[in-house]
Amino acid sequence: MVEFDPGPPKAVAKHLMAVPSYAPHRELFWYDWGPVFYRGRLDRSAKLLCIASDPGPTERIAGRTLVGDAGQRVQGFLTKVGLTHSYVLVNAFAYALLPSKASKGTPILSEPAHLAWRNTLLGKIIGPQLQAVVAFGGQAQAAVALWDDRPDVPLFEVAHPSSRNADALVAGWRAAITALRGIVTPDDDGDATGPNYGSSVAEVDYAPVPARDLPFGVPPWLGNDHVGRTTKPKHRNCCERLSGDLMHTLVWRAPTNQP
Repeated sequence: MVEFDPGPPKAVAKHLMAVPSYAPHRELFWYDWGPVFYRGRLDRSAKLLCIASDPGPTERIAGRTLVGDAGQRVQGFLTKVGLTHSYVLVNAFAYALLPSKASKGTPILSEPAHLAWRNTLLGKIIGPQLQAVVAFGGQAQAAVALWDDRPDVPLFEVAHPSSRNADALVAGWRAAITALRGIVTPDDDGDATGPNYGSSVAEVDYAPVPARDLPFGVPPWLGNDHVGRTTKPKHRNCCERLSGDLMHTLVWRAPTNQP
């Protein structure tokens, strides 16, 4: 059976389409590429909600969030918790935020229209099976702090998967995995007894994004950059922004020597 994500339920899709305009702040975002909203289950069946900051170039290609290098790190995190499908992933921002503008972007999270839309979305995608929330990085943590009706489940605030502070990242993620294994019920086909993180994030700590999280028809290697990470020259993401035209051009690279 071919697995793929058929898209959001109608009620959620209607809400996603009502995302407040980012046009007044377009100088802070890769605005012309449009929004990217989610990955995972939107039917309120998720046991774990993960919130990150904003989508990147690979996410724009996939139309799903947390698909590139950072997303494959998060997928490895989910795998260690024993989750194969009972999760939902969203971002603080629906548009890709320019890294140099991050501090200027944070106040947007509090703007009434964005705040109400985001909190309504979170309420629509979680249900009684939710067991924990993980906020990856400062933008996500700021968004969670503004979630006034957050359910009474444990919240874990850890480093963003792309954090440059590798020691703090792995220490925080290791501690979170230990705690989450005592809180989150593994999926029937999951395994929460494998190794935790060591002294750094290694290749074994990554996991490919499953086909059930991606639209029908994408290439089978999308969401799995193992080849790029383990060959020379190294490419952590199959998609990147062109240095000569950062705002309007993406370069999408297929891996060589595919099986």
